[in-house]
Amino acid sequence: MVNVLINVPKTAKRGDVVEIKALILHPMETGFRPGTNGRIIPRNIVERFSATWNGTEIFRMTMTPAIAANPFVSFFAVANESGTIGFRWSGDEGFLAEESVTITVA
Repeated sequence: MVNVLINVPKTAKRGDVVEIKALILHPMETGFRPGTNGRIIPRNIVERFSATWNGTEIFRMTMTPAIAANPFVSFFAVANESGTIGFRWSGDEGFLAEESVTITVA
């Protein structure tokens, strides 16, 4: 199980700009750091993050080994309709995590 923290307002007025925050707990190994045995720890990063609002993509980013462990993402979107905001992280070693939250727009 992957630990994810998401902060999205539960309600918004139509046309409001809302801040959306997401954090995923992930070690983000660069593939350059030696372990305690002197061998290089294999690269293991979250490579992509995307967010959708009712299935329509509203945000996307590509991450690199320079991103810190436990990447935090914050962005803004216009609240036009009630529905589901979906979050998707994917990366090395077949890593995939998905979460969603609902928002009511009045």
